[in-house]
Amino acid sequence: MFPIRDHNPSGRVPFVTYALIAFNIGIFLSTLPIAQNEAALGAFYYSYALVPRLFMQGEGFGNLITSMFLHGGWLHLAGNMLFLWIFGDNVEDEMGHAGFLSFYLLCGILAGLAQVASGPWSPVPMVGASGAIAGVMGGYLLLYPKARVDIFLFFIVFFRIVPVPSWIMLLLWFAMQFIGGIGSDPVTGGVAYWAHAGGFIAGFVMTIPLWLRRGGTAFWQASNGHPPHPEARYPPPLPSSIPKVRRK
Repeated sequence: MFPIRDHNPSGRVPFVTYALIAFNIGIFLSTLPIAQNEAALGAFYYSYALVPRLFMQGEGFGNLITSMFLHGGWLHLAGNMLFLWIFGDNVEDEMGHAGFLSFYLLCGILAGLAQVASGPWSPVPMVGASGAIAGVMGGYLLLYPKARVDIFLFFIVFFRIVPVPSWIMLLLWFAMQFIGGIGSDPVTGGVAYWAHAGGFIAGFVMTIPLWLRRGGTAFWQASNGHPPHPEARYPPPLPSSIPKVRRK
């Protein structure tokens, strides 16, 4: 299950969201020449990724920022950029361009610190924008809990696109990160669950002042928990081409 789009276009062009997507893609493409050279790639990560053990030794503080623009593969990049594209534009619309950029970077920093706290002596480099994007998702949850998001459900041969309120998808995603963090080893694990959970909480908490300035629950009531723009309309999904087998 993963989101593929929302029904809530922003009221103005989300320049920062687009720029972040372009920047992440550009940096990833620039690393492709060394992707097959393990020694070169390892040296690059140790220079720019967030390595908790080095951070605890007083090295690489700037890597809290540089690490959030690195990705470990095409799927890692594509998944993160999809989430940023879905949730970033409306939050940027509400915060403004400069405010959103500052919010995004601070969420990424706090997410990195959460991962360091979970395994302070881990030698595993942490890369990816997912901590910062998790913060955007936390802000989105507070601002627009009833906004509709289309999720793609896939189970063996069954698949379907289903619109759900954002609070269902976002809280389920957060629960998966929290449970994953409890059951994972930060030294040997391959997913930075605590960066995701920490970024999400940071984004939610940092959005509270804005939500209160907008009127708190009155802000929800004014737009029924949706972004204050007309919803996008999509054609109904095509029926599945998998033939049905009827019982005799």
